[in-house]
Amino acid sequence: MSLKDCLKRGALVVAANWHVVLVQFVADALFKTLLAVPIVGGVFLAVLLIGGDPGVLLVLPVTQIVPSMASVLLAQPLALAAFIFAVAVVVVGGSLLMFLVKGGTVTVLVAAERSAGAIEHPPLRLPAFRRATQFSLERFSGGASGLFPRYVTLGIWLMLIYLLSTAVSLSLVFDPEASDDWKLAAAIASVILVAWITVVNFLYLLCQIVIAADDVGVRDAGARVVRLIRTSPRAVASIFGATLGLVLLTTAASILATAALGLIAFVPLVGLAALPLQLIAWLVRGVVFQYIGLTSLAAYLRVYRNMREGIPQPQSTVSHIGRTA
Repeated sequence: MSLKDCLKRGALVVAANWHVVLVQFVADALFKTLLAVPIVGGVFLAVLLIGGDPGVLLVLPVTQIVPSMASVLLAQPLALAAFIFAVAVVVVGGSLLMFLVKGGTVTVLVAAERSAGAIEHPPLRLPAFRRATQFSLERFSGGASGLFPRYVTLGIWLMLIYLLSTAVSLSLVFDPEASDDWKLAAAIASVILVAWITVVNFLYLLCQIVIAADDVGVRDAGARVVRLIRTSPRAVASIFGATLGLVLLTTAASILATAALGLIAFVPLVGLAALPLQLIAWLVRGVVFQYIGLTSLAAYLRVYRNMREGIPQPQSTVSHIGRTA
């Protein structure tokens, strides 16, 4: 298998189980919407405390809204505690929902990848596509309930790593012995934090895959992920790099589309169509991102199953072409 075949297999397996893409998109959109509720409430609370106009604060960029809210709420400990509690409730509840949905999604994709056969090799026929379709409400709900306790445990470790990483990053930025150029320090700390969180999320995804594929606990999953990375570093790194490249390209395309729709909004009469177009662009962007993420998940599943069965691992396309030449 080449990297292209591995990713093609993952894309076809996810396309055959398109239901999980929509479920993941709805759950993610619901989580983000719920998270916006206490933030908007915090804006109104901060404005009421200073006796201003909420519209003035809401029109500001996010980079200015958050510091303004923080400066006001820090002066009112009771209001700050209520705001933090509201955000914490939404984050915990939304995270539990995401863990539940992810358990069902991974269970469906594990079953689909095992049943797909050589779907990545042409010609693609309808029976092969149907064989890869393993979604059902019973399988999804059974996987969600069965993996939920272990995914919660894994998610707690993830949240602890997030908090610790953020605390270390902030301590480096606000270190009194650091250089006076705090903007440069903040930029460097932000880049390092984003890169570290990306690696953590990557390992977190591999642990989710191993837990569902082998029906093991979090500790055993961590050991098997280490073994996977040691056994197939090139295959795993190739899929990670390809997925990251697709995400970056999709993000750039969505930014360009948003900017183009923003220009249309200023055109009289034609600008009335900007709102539905922006809504459609948001829907397409969300579904595409979910599809890319689940495609990489199915590709990692293939690599992990190859490792367990002793099959040679997929190599990167560049090295494959070089050996052929």
